[in-house]
Amino acid sequence: MKDTDPPSYPPTPTSQHSLQEFDDHELFVIDEESAGLLSQVDRDVEQVKPYQHRNSTTLDSRTLLRRLAFLVSFILLGAFVVPSIFNSSIPRKQLVCDTFDNRKLRSNGTHMYKKSSIIVSIDGLRYVSPLTEYTWLLIWACIRRADYLDRGLTPHLLAISKDGLRAKSMKPVFPTLTFPNHWALMTGLYAESHGIVANNFWDPHTGNEFHYNKIESCWNSTWWYGEPMWETAEKAGIRTANLMWPGPPTTSTGASSTYFVPWQDKIPMKVKHDKIMQWIDMPMHERPQFIMAYEPSLDQAGHSKGPTSDLVNQVLAEVDQFAKDLHDSLEARNLTDIFDLVFVSDHGMTDTSNPEWIFIDDILEEGFELIEHEDGWPAMGLRFSPGTNVSHYLNVLRNAAHLSNGKFDVYTHETMPERWHFAHNDRIAPIYVVPRMGYALTNRIENSTGMSKGNHGYDNDEPSMQAMFVAHGPFASVLKTIHGASVSKGSMLSHFLSRPNKGWHSTSNEVYVMDTFENVEVYNLMMKLLGIEAHAAKTNGTAGFWDKYF
Repeated sequence: MKDTDPPSYPPTPTSQHSLQEFDDHELFVIDEESAGLLSQVDRDVEQVKPYQHRNSTTLDSRTLLRRLAFLVSFILLGAFVVPSIFNSSIPRKQLVCDTFDNRKLRSNGTHMYKKSSIIVSIDGLRYVSPLTEYTWLLIWACIRRADYLDRGLTPHLLAISKDGLRAKSMKPVFPTLTFPNHWALMTGLYAESHGIVANNFWDPHTGNEFHYNKIESCWNSTWWYGEPMWETAEKAGIRTANLMWPGPPTTSTGASSTYFVPWQDKIPMKVKHDKIMQWIDMPMHERPQFIMAYEPSLDQAGHSKGPTSDLVNQVLAEVDQFAKDLHDSLEARNLTDIFDLVFVSDHGMTDTSNPEWIFIDDILEEGFELIEHEDGWPAMGLRFSPGTNVSHYLNVLRNAAHLSNGKFDVYTHETMPERWHFAHNDRIAPIYVVPRMGYALTNRIENSTGMSKGNHGYDNDEPSMQAMFVAHGPFASVLKTIHGASVSKGSMLSHFLSRPNKGWHSTSNEVYVMDTFENVEVYNLMMKLLGIEAHAAKTNGTAGFWDKYF
């Protein structure tokens, strides 16, 4: 095959900003290969002569019942057998294997591609299904909206989800903070397993403190446990590209992504879009098949002005345009049947502009001065200095929590809610004080200084802490095809079976909505989409979780 001129894609406007280490690459063009042919089957329709009555004008009741029973049996037989005959032409297993075979070459008309995937995190985009927030909406109707996608500001994300699918919500891990959840998405592990137990925390074994915003700690691979998606993909021979996803550039095993762009603040989304497209337009022998990207501006706006602010609404519209640009650029390249595009968020956001304050030093009195390390936010992980009567101050905190009438809770490793999976790691402080929604922890010295108008980090069961999941591409198309076949095959049974496809449903306007699921399931989904399940690392995800959808 010969090199030719690059294909003519719609031009994208250039930005005055640029990312460091961004290089231009020539396009490697391959002649168009023929697509599959549609087959058509002609069927002869046999004409049936109308039934002619004999002279007899009546039928006895037994004959009528026999004929009626035969007619009902014939209809039921047709309902079960005929759809299965037509649907068997494309077996599910074959359809799934063909779609996610990462070795198979596919043509977009001008280039050859291998099955590829993009995952984009929109930090802080909360998504709560209106169905789960019905009572809350009745209380706050016309004042504020339950989730970011129902404000009329994200028509393109909603259009992408209608063309693809979305989840009612995605449940983050506890604590509902940025770094624990981005590493949970990337590894499929809870915080107690992957080691990033907060944005800031102390490790008693090394005597060092992790700071999410200090490169000397956040790029130190010894802090990060588990195997991220890009390491698994690289092991399987797939090139990967990492555009600012929170985490180290290299793991403790020495693995790194093929392309890595480090974190830089205030980079316009247009520049990130262009970088992703630059990777996609690379020659096939250089092109990454798996791309990860991170966008923090919505989270920053939520912290700064609160989740119901004009600034958040403005950034929501910008994020929506970013999503549209990514989708449209894939569509312009005829790649929507080759690339899966998955949008996620790490957690939600709640209004903390006027919380009720809980002063820890008022509760502990002289014991407050004995705190040696304080981890996390808005929760507090407490470590007292050696020699302290920890049991005494634990009882003081527990009594205060009891008298607070539900303003906050106090836990140890032994009493931590099991659903949080937040106990079996020494990096988790031995005493954790967790405020309920509407409350915040502080002390008389800080006196609430530095508290943002929007925050997260609360119980991961809270509706406002829920995250988003939207997908478009071959993944969504296959699921819809299988779902449609199931409904067709069981059309007569659908009246007796409430949910032929357990785990999701399609709404009246054909929007496919998955049940809420935990974000630790995303790792195994991306392994399936890349066709490298055999290489997948062990995770805290549910074995076979995605099987019910396929």
